[in-house]
Amino acid sequence: MACVSAASEFSFKVGTRLEGRHGRTGVISTPHGDIATPAFIPVGTKATVKAVLPETMKELGSQALLANAYHLYLQPGPDIVDEAGGVAEFMNWHGPTFTDSGGFQVMSLGVGFKKVLAMESVGVQNDDVIAKGKERLAHVDDDGVTFRSHLDGSEHRFTPEVSMGIQHRLGADVMMAFDELTTLMNTRGYQEESLERTRLWAQRCLDEHERLTAARSHRPYQALFGVIQGAQYEDLRRKACRDLEDLRGAAGTGFDGYGIGGALEKHNLGTIVGWCCDELPEGKPRHLLGISEPEDIFTAVENGVDTFDCVNPSRVARNAALYTDEGRFNINTARFKRDFTPVDETCDCYTCANYTRAYIHHLFKAKEMLASTLCTIHNERFTVRLVDRVRESIDGGYFDDYQNEFLGRWRGRIKAPGL
Repeated sequence: MACVSAASEFSFKVGTRLEGRHGRTGVISTPHGDIATPAFIPVGTKATVKAVLPETMKELGSQALLANAYHLYLQPGPDIVDEAGGVAEFMNWHGPTFTDSGGFQVMSLGVGFKKVLAMESVGVQNDDVIAKGKERLAHVDDDGVTFRSHLDGSEHRFTPEVSMGIQHRLGADVMMAFDELTTLMNTRGYQEESLERTRLWAQRCLDEHERLTAARSHRPYQALFGVIQGAQYEDLRRKACRDLEDLRGAAGTGFDGYGIGGALEKHNLGTIVGWCCDELPEGKPRHLLGISEPEDIFTAVENGVDTFDCVNPSRVARNAALYTDEGRFNINTARFKRDFTPVDETCDCYTCANYTRAYIHHLFKAKEMLASTLCTIHNERFTVRLVDRVRESIDGGYFDDYQNEFLGRWRGRIKAPGL
């Protein structure tokens, strides 16, 4: 009974709904605070958003952060994070946290593709596919995954039980069930086989989650989300949703929410999310793994996503790319050498209030670390602020107008505003 009662520390309340669609606002309540949804969850892979302080992320309006179970398992180790009081305490983050399961690394270590959810199929299906110039570091079987560390080549083993043990020790408010992420190049037969494997792993995750929740009753409750796979196939996606919704642990515990994962083609994002939200229960939150481009945000939210994460805002920032309402541009090009205006005059972030394009251009040319910090601050604030405005537009009844107005500007420009 300890497991069931502890689960009351996590809840989700639906707010305003988009008429005729799955999109909605809401509030996720966790032991470490509430998350107003829809919400962007910035990624702090190794218990840090690269180049910025955790305190800075709070100042930028971030409501929660997501850390990577695989990376924290390898370094510094979940026992150390647990001893520190959990990942939030370890990184001095005073708010909710998410962790993924390590399932993404099953795919990325196995086939070496880029770290994105959206892919493009090339008309070739091959279950032994591997990216050019990459070595296969992970091997899947029905019990789990054996992989070699990308750090030192040492061999490790992840199973659903191992993933749950790691994530419980990391102490995040929201954890993801261990799953196998396939690619668009996998055959239909392999997708079906993998889906059943992920379903069986999900059941094992629920069972282990119940056991660990009872054993760790001195810690705050951690919600567990089932992860939906099925690639581009409607019947598989819908089946995955129904299967996960039906699963229960020995004490009757079901999933607290759902993660929509897996490979998909960008132009099918809304369709696939819509299939899933047709099947998923209204009263539980839905997290989309791995998107943050503005057009994807609108599509995901309109079709029913409550939260989502992506490394993109910080990653492109470290490569001199900056977001504005008028489009994305590279600050390290020659045109900005004598541009003494802010990155974006409409932005309220620290970077835009205090620094010019010319200065940031100089920092990149001089290879100064501060360049990454200032650009990451801006891009993370831009993304958080955009989703805040999307949420306000749903509550205010003008989502469609805001979407059309914003995307019209975003898609209409390919250079910095004022040029």
